[in-house]
Parts: sequence; C-alpha cells; structure tokens
Amino acid sequence: MLAMLKQNDNQKKEEKPKKQKRQFSRKMLTFGRVIRYGVSNFRRNAWLTMAATVVMTMTLSIIFISLIARNVMLDTVNTLKDKVDMSIYLKTDTPSNEATAIQNELKQLKSVTKVTYISPEEGRNEIVQENSDSIDYLNAINEATNEIPGTLRVKIVDIDNTSELQSFVKNDVLLKKYISSDFQPSFAGSRKASIESIGKTMNFIEKAGVVLAVFFVIISFFVIYNTIRMAIFNRKDEIYMMQLIGADQSFIRGPFLVEASMYGCIAAVIATIVGYVGIIFAKAPLNSYSISVDSTYSLLIIFLPVIIVTMLLLGIIIGCISSYFATKRYLKL
Repeated sequence: MLAMLKQNDNQKKEEKPKKQKRQFSRKMLTFGRVIRYGVSNFRRNAWLTMAATVVMTMTLSIIFISLIARNVMLDTVNTLKDKVDMSIYLKTDTPSNEATAIQNELKQLKSVTKVTYISPEEGRNEIVQENSDSIDYLNAINEATNEIPGTLRVKIVDIDNTSELQSFVKNDVLLKKYISSDFQPSFAGSRKASIESIGKTMNFIEKAGVVLAVFFVIISFFVIYNTIRMAIFNRKDEIYMMQLIGADQSFIRGPFLVEASMYGCIAAVIATIVGYVGIIFAKAPLNSYSISVDSTYSLLIIFLPVIIVTMLLLGIIIGCISSYFATKRYLKL
C-alpha cells in the first residue's frame, strides 16, 4: 500500500513539470495570437490608424521639443548669468588703497566669487576702445572732463539672490564713505530688471510647453480612444463569437492594446527623428544669436538610446491607457 502511494506521488511529481510546460506553451501560443490579431487590426483600419498615429506623433513631438527647448533656455540663461556681474560705483577721487580695501572686504562675503576693480582711467580707456569706430564719440570723450566713476565688478554665486551684497552696500562704513551718489549699484537698476525679465520669459516658455504637451496628450487619448471604439464596433460580431466560445476578457482586449501600442511606437520613432532633425538644422542659427545649444545637442547624442526607449515607452503607455478604457467600457456593456 505504501509502495503504491509513493508511486502515485512520484507520478504526480513527474506530471507537474509537464503540466507547467503545457500551460506555458498555451500562454505563449495565446500571446502570439494576440500579437498577430493586433497587427492585423492595425493593418485593417488604415485611415483610423493614420489619424491616430498623426495625432500621437504631434503629441510626442511637442513633448520632446518642449523638453529640448527648456534645456536650451536653461543653458542660455545660466550662460548669461555667468557673464553678468554686479557693479558698485565709487567716487572718481577714491584713493586706490581705499578701493583695494573695499575690494578685499567684498571678497570675504560668502555669496561673492570674484571682485575686480576698474579705476576711472581704466574705465575711460575701455569706453574709448569700445567706441573706437565713432570719431564723434571719441572727440566728445577727449574734450570732456573725466567724470567716470571707479567700478567694483562683483560676481556672485546666484544673481537672483543679492541680499548679502545689498546688506554690505547699505551697512559697510568704508564703502558708504566712497560710494558714488550719481550711479546706483547695478543690482538695483536696469540690469537686474533685464535678468528678471529673462527669468520670467523662461518660466513662461516652460509653462506654455507643459500646457501644450498636456493638451495634446488629452487629444491623443480621445483620438485613440475613439479609434479603438470604432475598431471594436466594426468587429462586434467577431468579438461576440469569441465571447460565446469562452474567450476571456484579456484575450479580447489584447489585440487592441497591441494595436494602440503600435500607434505609440511608430509615433515615438517619427517624433524622435523630427526632434533630432530640428535641433541639427537649428543649431547653427541659434548659436549665431548666442543661444546655448551645444550642451543640449551633446546630451541628445550621448543619450540617444535612452531617449528612444523613453519615447517608445511614453507612446506605448499613452496608447495602452486609451485602449484599456475603450475596451473596458465596451466589455462592460
């Protein structure tokens, strides 16, 4: 009796891997059929496929181009910030040793990275060199008395945060003695307004890109949703027969998910090509306007495989979510 029980146990153990293997084979066969039916649906609905793919391509292109534009704007603003320094103007008759003392005090501030002192004579020479092509301007400079102030050019860590520098200008005893009353520090004048204007423009472009991307994602969702609904309607008899012979919901839904994924994949490839071609042709003209494109271009080349995979995943996710809700509603009905 014990021998028979052991024999039965051994048979069950031997049959278990075979059963698992058969189940795996059936799952793979079902998966293959789902893929085949999905591809067939994609080919069958030519006009619907084209419409859904075009809208999805526009969506992914706007998302991709918005991210590129944002990165280019950030690089450009950071480059401009690196070139911008804050100027503190001293009286023309400030002794050089006192100017040096103020310069050393400024260097001690945590927010300051570099301080350069331009004497009135050096400032005058700079103006002459910058306007060397204008004879009238040079004649006016030569005839005028030297009222050009000494200038302390200060580079700080973050040009959007000048609180420490403002406090120094307001409270330092030595600086208050020699600071020019005719010229305001640049962080309180038009230069600061220009920097803030650049920042506001960048924020607007960034927000506009996000809004536009979200808008087209919503449009893509509804276009693919309605495309799948129309495909389901055209195949309602076929789906009904599948339900009668016992096909489960995942098998019925699968081909439509595959179809929507194909929309996303094709759109992702086209959108990526559009984005890369666009930046290649725009690189030289943008550089001529001092817009920093080189860094973004290098990143796009280095991370090309990652970008392609990300775009494919994004297209598949948008397509599958749309298809899922479309088939879910139909299967409920």
